[in-house]
Amino acid sequence: MGEAEPPPHLPLPPPEQQQPTTTAEARPLRFDPSRMVGIIKRKALIKDLATVYHAECLKYCRELLELQRKWEEPYTEIKMPDDPRKEIMRQPKRPKKTS
Repeated sequence: MGEAEPPPHLPLPPPEQQQPTTTAEARPLRFDPSRMVGIIKRKALIKDLATVYHAECLKYCRELLELQRKWEEPYTEIKMPDDPRKEIMRQPKRPKKTS
């Protein structure tokens, strides 16, 4: 009762249930220099995409910062004139007759 039993190990599945290996997995992969051109091109495209994405993110961050600054500016009330009719003086269309 005082002895603790070690946890049982899980047995491996029988060989017929294991996934079969293909011939490509069985033989080691060899270096193919013709594939390097495509890899280098893809890497350059990813770098270009990252640069464009980064620039766009910076642009949106600047816009957001500008909008936040505008929002935080104190609101200044625009005074309306007391009587708007006094401010607007139009010229008469016809001159007055003096007799």
